[in-house]
Amino acid sequence: MGTGLVLLVLLVVVVGAGLLVARNRAAARQRELEDAQADARRWVERLGGQVMSLTGTDTASQQALADASERFTAAGSQMEQARTVEQARLVTQTAMEGLYYVRAARTAMGMDPGPELPDLTGQSRAGRVTEERQVDVQGHHYAASPRPGQATPHYYPGGMVAGRPVPQGWYSEPWWKPALVAGAWGVGSFLLMNAMFSGMAGVAYADGYADGMNADGGDAGGDAGADAGGDAGGDAGGDFGGGDFGGDFGGDFGGFDF
Repeated sequence: MGTGLVLLVLLVVVVGAGLLVARNRAAARQRELEDAQADARRWVERLGGQVMSLTGTDTASQQALADASERFTAAGSQMEQARTVEQARLVTQTAMEGLYYVRAARTAMGMDPGPELPDLTGQSRAGRVTEERQVDVQGHHYAASPRPGQATPHYYPGGMVAGRPVPQGWYSEPWWKPALVAGAWGVGSFLLMNAMFSGMAGVAYADGYADGMNADGGDAGGDAGADAGGDAGGDAGGDFGGGDFGGDFGGDFGGFDF
């Protein structure tokens, strides 16, 4: 009888401890979610403030602000549906991408672009346009430049699109957008990337298209599907934790006089 009582007490203790651990874990997850949501909301608000206060003065700045406004709308919609930490981080990524477009617009207008931003997902691997380049592919003319201009009014902050790197820079047209929507590249796009970036220092395709493929680990299958999912919504998912952005960069943006 005594042994049975001891076992019963031990069972109660074990069950109670298990429930306590589960409750603590749930509380920790909830706090992490709330922190990520709060941080994402701050970045969305900062992007909104810039979009509302700036007006483009030329084609390049107007286009960049239009893209920033598009990211602001997307981030707002994502914010309303963010129910997990990963979804909240996706909101932060979208807002951060919008702020890159804001910096591009300010640069095009000859203004101080503001504080530096953290890298977007795949941005460092994609590289950036470092020289003027004009090519003709399949009877169509394309141009790329490290600076905005009449011939290159379309900016891209750089990153992975449908599993392939697209360098940061200014372009004659947004030739990467079909891949953002469809999640896959056409054969003509491969020819364009090779012609546009081959031999250009600072980009993933400096040694040709095969080198650009290897910039993402050479996995055109699995990575393409994973990256396309994040990029197709106009915003690549990434490991942008709520606390890191708020602590490291929140103060800079909050105090900058735009």
